[in-house]
Order: sequence, then structure tokens, then C-alpha cells
Amino acid sequence: MIVTTTNDVAGYRVTQHLGLVRGLTVRSRSIIGSIGAGIQSLFGGNITIYTELCEKAREEAFELMLQHAAAMGANGVVAMRYDANEVAQGVTEVLAYGTAVQVEALT
Repeated sequence: MIVTTTNDVAGYRVTQHLGLVRGLTVRSRSIIGSIGAGIQSLFGGNITIYTELCEKAREEAFELMLQHAAAMGANGVVAMRYDANEVAQGVTEVLAYGTAVQVEALT
């Protein structure tokens, strides 16, 4: 599966637009994770507990988007984006979305 944030794929031609695809995950912080992050924040710098949580959430949303695209018969996703919103205190949704396409290599 070819994924790009642009509207086209270098070296390929879009032969068919199949529609919007998305992957959505909702994550929350655990009590232990929040305490650990609180301790890390006292020292400044990268809060690795939150970094890992965000990375896992984005990865999961991305994989769900790819599954959605594959189910539609796509071999690519163009105009891919992420979005995130807090839906409740300590609960965040992460959305990966784009346009599912069929592409073929230029000869």
C-alpha cells in the first residue's frame, strides 16, 4: 500500500478514486502512566510516557485506515492526514484519514 500526504504519487498514475478511508482509535491515560508522566514533567524535556502513547495511537489509527483502504480494493492512499481531539478529560481520539485510490506505475 502506497501512502502519501500529497494528492498524487510520484512515478504513478491514479487510475481510480475509491473514496474516503479512515482509521479511528480512542485512547486514555492510565493512573500509573499519569503519575509517571507527572514525575517526568518535573524534570522537563520529552515526556516519554506520553510520546509512546501518542505514537501507539497514531500507529493504530494508521493501520485501521490501511485495512479500510484494502477492504475497498485500494493499493494506495493519497492526501493522508492525522487529526486528534480530546473527547473527555484524559481521553483522546486519533483519526487517520485520506482518499483510497488505485494507482499504476508509469512506464
